[in-house]
Amino acid sequence: MKNSKKTLIRILKKLSLSCLILATLTTCGHSKKSSSEQTRSKAKHVLFVLSSNGQMGDTGKKTGVWLEEFTTPYYALFDNGFKITLASPKGGQVPFDPSSMNPEAGSESTKRYEADQKLKDKLSKTVLLSKVNSNNYDAVYYPGGHGLLWDLVRDKHSISLIEEFFQSGKPIGAVCHGPAVFAFPKGKNGFSIVDGKKVTGFSNTEESAIQLSGTVPFLLEDKLKENGGIYAKGDNWKSFVQVDGNLITGQNPGSSEAVAKALIKTMQ
Repeated sequence: MKNSKKTLIRILKKLSLSCLILATLTTCGHSKKSSSEQTRSKAKHVLFVLSSNGQMGDTGKKTGVWLEEFTTPYYALFDNGFKITLASPKGGQVPFDPSSMNPEAGSESTKRYEADQKLKDKLSKTVLLSKVNSNNYDAVYYPGGHGLLWDLVRDKHSISLIEEFFQSGKPIGAVCHGPAVFAFPKGKNGFSIVDGKKVTGFSNTEESAIQLSGTVPFLLEDKLKENGGIYAKGDNWKSFVQVDGNLITGQNPGSSEAVAKALIKTMQ
């Protein structure tokens, strides 16, 4: 009888230990899941604002967003776990500058884009800019291309968004002609948001090199200086970036990667 009791006690102890191990494993599993979900919920959310305009003024020439200036920052942020929303003044499909689709204007990111049907679908369904709330995003980015000179520059929703991001201290990135969207937004002091800030953007010499100085509504380099910006530039077509507070600007398409890295750094 005593042996039976001892055997029963040993069995019960083993059962208790097994239950304890199972409970611990289950709890750990739930903890890991919760931690993973928590990490995802904390992912930074970046707003990309793209032009809806595909016409070069009244010239009859086509333009739009410069592909590489979109794809390089997009994939850099995406691969680092950032959430990205695409918006445009008209919503829906955005136009890309035909010249930026040529192989000679391409890069690794544009090649990746060619095979990325999911991103192409996303670009065909951009959010209407007027529906965007800046409070839902941690940063905003404007890729260039001449298209935005005729729509986003004077778009009241874009101007308001930039002012909101600027006043809340959130990062604002723009490359090439992208900084043209800073032409009209103002800070709380009533001055341009670039006033006294180190900035760059597509240079006069680069605009002249592609023979569009007399076509664009204004020369970006001149406009940034006119608004009080401390404009600087590097060599034509070479990467050059300026970071001043929450303003991150790149000079040309070749600056896209450096702008993306700076934007990521400010949010880490």
